[in-house]
Amino acid sequence: MTPTEHPQDPSGDEERPPQAVDTALLQERLEEAEREKDQFHTMAQRTQADLANYKKRASEEMDELRRRTTSGLLLKIIAIKDDLQRGLDLVPEDGSADGWAEGLRLVMRNIDSALQVEGVTKTEALGMPFEPWEFEAVQYEETAQAAEGTIVSVFREGYRHQGRVLRAAQVVVAKKPEMEGRSGQTKDGNVEETL
Repeated sequence: MTPTEHPQDPSGDEERPPQAVDTALLQERLEEAEREKDQFHTMAQRTQADLANYKKRASEEMDELRRRTTSGLLLKIIAIKDDLQRGLDLVPEDGSADGWAEGLRLVMRNIDSALQVEGVTKTEALGMPFEPWEFEAVQYEETAQAAEGTIVSVFREGYRHQGRVLRAAQVVVAKKPEMEGRSGQTKDGNVEETL
């Protein structure tokens, strides 16, 4: 090969200028690259959306876990409060245990304060219409002194935490008297029926 000779172009077209590159081939490669770019862009958007959904779902699951854990602890504290109240109800009135009674009342006030700070409130039940998702009927009482379906007494207080029922109140619900003179009447003329 002499210095003036050039190696042959593998395409066999020695005379083709550099600008005359096959534009159709370049256009095809460009379109293919744009399709791939669009596919990768779509995949990135989907992955980003999946990640956002995962974060949201994980956050909701963590919130629900916190709520359940908090609810469990609050229910235990409420059970302790109930026990303290039963103890206070049994304190003799003769003054022999005034120091103990005052100590129990102080503990009750502290528990009430802690529950209030955590957003726990008592469910108002007496005189309210019975709602099964909020109250637990443990007894029906036949009476003409209250409308049917109205709560006439409370066995165990109910509580709410941040708008949700934490513990349903156990209640006695009024029922229309079926017939008068029936056995099992109480002193005030009401008939009690246990569930």
